[in-house]
Amino acid sequence: MSLRPDLAIIARNIAPGSRVLDVGCGDGALMAALRDESRADARGMEIDPGNVAACVARGLSAIQGDADIDLADYPPHAFDYAILSQTLQTTHRPDKVLDELLRIGRKAFVSFPNFAHWRVRLSLLWGGRMPVTRLLPVAWYETPNIHHVTIGDFRALVAARGITVERAWFLAGDHEIAHAAANLRAEHAVFLLSR
Repeated sequence: MSLRPDLAIIARNIAPGSRVLDVGCGDGALMAALRDESRADARGMEIDPGNVAACVARGLSAIQGDADIDLADYPPHAFDYAILSQTLQTTHRPDKVLDELLRIGRKAFVSFPNFAHWRVRLSLLWGGRMPVTRLLPVAWYETPNIHHVTIGDFRALVAARGITVERAWFLAGDHEIAHAAANLRAEHAVFLLSR
C-alpha cells in the first residue's frame, strides 16, 4: 500500500526502532508502515471510532481520543516522535496542541494543507468562494477545517513559541518542491519540530 505523500516523507525520516505517537492516525496507514518497515513502536490516537476499529483490525495499537484534550494524559517525553498529519487545522487550539506534541515527543512532525496556495488565492479572488481542491475536497460548510493556516502563519507561530524547525518539506501535487516561494507554490507542508 502506498502512503500519502506527506506520510511517506514522515515515514522516511523516522529513525528505526523509535517510539511514535500518531495523533489523528486515521486508519493507521502510517503506523502500519512504521511498524513493518522501521520496527517502530507506533501507537495511535484517533477521534473517529470507525478509524480506531480499522487500526485495531490491522493489529495496531490505537485509542479513541481528541488531540485538544487527551494529549495532556501522556507523560513528558513518552515518545521519540509525535505526529500530527493533516489535523492541526481541525484542532480548536493549534498552539496548545503543538506545545503538547513537543512535551510528549522529543520531536514532532506536523503536516497541513497550505491555504495560501495560488489556486486557493485565485479561487477566492476570481470566484469569491472558498475553494474545493484535491487536498481540500469538501465545501466550506462540510469541512472539518476550522483554522485556515498558511506556511507563513505556521512559521510565525512556531517562532513565537520558541519552537525549532529542524526540517521542512513542501509538496505541489504529489511531488516535493523547492523552498522558494513555498507559501505561494506548495499545496501541503511537512515540518519536523523540536524544542
